[in-house]
Amino acid sequence: MKKVVIIFLLVFSQTIFGLGSITQTEKLAATCKVWGFLKYYHPKIASGELNWDNQLLEKLPLIEKAQTKEEFSLILENWIDDLGTVKEVAPIVLSKDVKFFDKNFDLSWFNDKLFSKKLSKKLKFIEENRFQSNEEFGPSFDCFKNLKNYFNLDYTDKNTKLLMLYAYWNVVEYYFPYKYVMDQRWDKTLNEILPSVVQSNTPEDFYKVLRKTAAKLDDSHVEFHIYPSSATAKKSFYYFPATGKVIDKKLVITEILGDSLAEADNIKIGTVITKINNRSIREIIEEKRDMISASNEAAFLDKVLRSILVSESEKVNVEFMNDGKCETKEMTWFNYHDSHRNEFKKGAQKKKDKFKLLDHNIGYVNMGVIKPKNVPDMIDALKLTKAIVFDMRNYPNGTFEEIAAFLNSKEKEFCQYTMPYLNYPGRYEWTEGRKCGTENKENYKGKVIVLLNEDSISQSEWTAMCFQTAGNTTIIGSQTAGADGNVFEFDFSGFHTGFSGIGVYYPDGRETQRVGIVPDIEVKPTIKGIKEGRDEVLERALLYIETGK
Repeated sequence: MKKVVIIFLLVFSQTIFGLGSITQTEKLAATCKVWGFLKYYHPKIASGELNWDNQLLEKLPLIEKAQTKEEFSLILENWIDDLGTVKEVAPIVLSKDVKFFDKNFDLSWFNDKLFSKKLSKKLKFIEENRFQSNEEFGPSFDCFKNLKNYFNLDYTDKNTKLLMLYAYWNVVEYYFPYKYVMDQRWDKTLNEILPSVVQSNTPEDFYKVLRKTAAKLDDSHVEFHIYPSSATAKKSFYYFPATGKVIDKKLVITEILGDSLAEADNIKIGTVITKINNRSIREIIEEKRDMISASNEAAFLDKVLRSILVSESEKVNVEFMNDGKCETKEMTWFNYHDSHRNEFKKGAQKKKDKFKLLDHNIGYVNMGVIKPKNVPDMIDALKLTKAIVFDMRNYPNGTFEEIAAFLNSKEKEFCQYTMPYLNYPGRYEWTEGRKCGTENKENYKGKVIVLLNEDSISQSEWTAMCFQTAGNTTIIGSQTAGADGNVFEFDFSGFHTGFSGIGVYYPDGRETQRVGIVPDIEVKPTIKGIKEGRDEVLERALLYIETGK
């Protein structure tokens, strides 16, 4: 009797499964996952024996015609069977020396309601008998598996656009170390953007969808550059002759890039802009929010400025705030490639001190200017000071090693990494951390102050972690960009993008991605301070040096 009941239930469940309808988006999302999994796990595909991209393009028309879950699963089952027998090598023994980091790892979708039990079992079998690579992770590692770019694709073809999306989605799925800290689950993003990819009618429409997809990584390292095309080549771009910061949803000028151009419209340090072309700065910011990837709000507001201060029109209406009153001017913005180019460059490249001695025997080092060859002179000049301020509100030039040897009395670990475990794609392993400093009884004995803000990204944050090992280090400023480590970069047909490639953590496992380097003393510039020409962050550092508070 039990046997009869079991057979009945089995037949009934398969009948119900077969009757289930399936949407195009469901099919395409599931196909994306299966295609990407096989790309990295199936021995014949991962080894590069097959042109896996072409196989996808051949199968997509069949998948589009599938009307039920049963038909859909059967197509995928037959596809896997056509690849040939996977040799059973399980159990694959994992080294006891490997300490896994698995917050990113999730293959639970094998049991998706869209899949037959037979298909789910095939996928699990391939996982257990997956491709084993002799490759070591390093700068030359190819996430795309023998296909380094997608330059020659036709983005007017629906299936070609899907191929591009699938390639990008899966490289993030398996090789983005911070997938687990995204605001939105990556598979949800896939389901959301698939209809837009299918419906995009021009390359520009498609790029816009991909840019929105990249923004979902919530990673300040992510950039999205569109290559010039026949459509974009005809466009001219015009720029505001200064740059600034967003404070209280207003744009405050902090640096003049073209002196005479700014003077013509009475633009000064501290000038407050409230509207551009009759739209408030707040409105413009919100409009661009889904197009920019940033680890946190501070980094987003910093990155969004690049798009606020550029226009496709030479004439721009700008509303300024002067003495509490609003004033609108029609400004002429300037093309960097015209006769004003040199003036913009000159304004942006004003000479800055590498290091100097401030009042009260306090040293100051501009980490964005000083280079390794300058470090010995800096040490000689500042070694007897009572404190040194390392201004890292910029991007350093690889000086961490020499300076850390000066600051530390002995070698210390300052960070550890998670790296892709190539024989189990999607999993990461903890690796030996990075050390800095050396045995040095003559190390610096004064206070070490590091200034940081939203301009501090990647090497800035990493160097700050290094300097924290000195033990007498105080971080002053505001939240950093929250994107540490190297960058994986990818070239596609029409655009270039990338993302953070390895995980960076403190030795005790504390996260830096999205969090950034947390200041011991938080201080941010104010509109009042900027107008007065003050550096309030540096002022706070000097106060701390003198008072200890």
